[in-house]
Amino acid sequence: MKAFYGDLRVGILGGGQLGRMLIQEAINYNVNIRVLDPDPEASCRYLCNKFVVGSLTDYETVYEFGKNLDLLTIEIEKVNVDALQKLEEEGVLVYPEPRVIRLIQDKGLQKEFFKQHGIPSAPFQLITSRASLKNASIPFPFIQKLRRDGYDGKGVYKIKNEGDFDTAFNEPSIIEEWVDFDKEIAVIVARNNDGETKAFPCVEMEFNPDANLVEFLISPSTLPLEVQQRAEFLALEIANSLKITGLLAVEMFLTKTGTILVNELAPRPHNSGHHTIEGNYVSQFEQHLRAIFNLPLGDIRPVSNAVMINLLGEPGFEGPAVYEGLNDILKMDGVYVHLYGKKFTKPFRKMGHVTIIDDIREKAVEKARLVQSIVKVIA
Repeated sequence: MKAFYGDLRVGILGGGQLGRMLIQEAINYNVNIRVLDPDPEASCRYLCNKFVVGSLTDYETVYEFGKNLDLLTIEIEKVNVDALQKLEEEGVLVYPEPRVIRLIQDKGLQKEFFKQHGIPSAPFQLITSRASLKNASIPFPFIQKLRRDGYDGKGVYKIKNEGDFDTAFNEPSIIEEWVDFDKEIAVIVARNNDGETKAFPCVEMEFNPDANLVEFLISPSTLPLEVQQRAEFLALEIANSLKITGLLAVEMFLTKTGTILVNELAPRPHNSGHHTIEGNYVSQFEQHLRAIFNLPLGDIRPVSNAVMINLLGEPGFEGPAVYEGLNDILKMDGVYVHLYGKKFTKPFRKMGHVTIIDDIREKAVEKARLVQSIVKVIA
C-alpha cells in the first residue's frame, strides 16, 4: 500500500455528516480525500480535495469514481455493490468489503446470517408482499421492516392486528417478534486487515419516539459488567465472523429478562459513536481510518462520562436553518457543538449533535437535559 499519510488516494461514497467527520480526522493524517454524493451541497462539499456530484447507486458512476483510487470506503450502505466488486477485482482496496456491504444492505440476509452463526436475535420470517402477512407465524404485535433501503426509522412499521395489513409495506420485508426491551444499547467494533479487533465500551441509547432516531446517548454504560462484556463479545464475534475491515456498529436490545438480542448492523461510523470524538481517547472516525489503513487500532477507553444529543430539525419548521440557544449552551463547561453544514432544516432531520463531558455522570446527564431544552433547530 502507498504511504497512507501522503500519496494514498482515498474515496468516500457519501458526503453527509459521517463523511464530514471522517474528513476532519483524515486531515490530521494528511490524507487526500475525494467524495461522491448526489447532493451538490452535501456536508462534505467544501472539506474534501475533490467533490464529485453523482449517484451512489449507479454502476458506471461509482465505477468511474473509484477506478483511479487506491482505497474506497463508505459512509452509507445504499451504494452500488456490483461496481465495488468490480473495482475490488481490479485491485482497488474497498473497505468494508463489497461482500459485507451486500449482506448488510439486505435485512433478510442479516437475519439469516445471525441465525447461521448462532447470534441471538428476535424470531423472524421473510415475506415478499403484504399479502404474505396473512400467513405470518409470528404473534401480534410484530414489526415489519423493508429488507432494503430503510434507515433512520424509515422502512419500519408496527403491525398491531390484521387491521394494519392494508397499510403495511408491499415490498420484500422481514417481520419479527416485537421485543419488550428494557434498554437499547450499542457497541462499535473496529477490525483491521491484520485481524486486530477492538470494541468501544457499550453505550445506552434513548430514541425519539416520533422520529425513531437516537436522541440521547450515555457513555460509558452503567449496566452490570457482565451485560456489557456480553454485548462487547457479541459485537467482536460478529465482526470476526464477517471478517470485516473497518468499523461495525452493532445495535442491540437488552430485554427485561436480561437477554441481549442483536437488532441491526451498520458497516461504518455510526450515530451511536459520535460521543467518542471528545469522550474517548480515540474517536470512531480515527479508528475507522486506522482500520482501513491497516494501522494499529487506537485506545478505546473513555476519557470521561459523555452524553450525546442529536440536534434534530423541530417539527413544523422547514427552510434555511436557524440554531436557537447556541450562545447559551456554549457558556457551559464541557459542552461541544458539532454542526453538519446543512443549509436547510426539516422536521427530524439530523442537523448536528452536542456532546457533554463531565467527571460526574449525573452532572453530565443533567447538563445534557438542559442543553436539550435550550437548543432548537428552526427555520
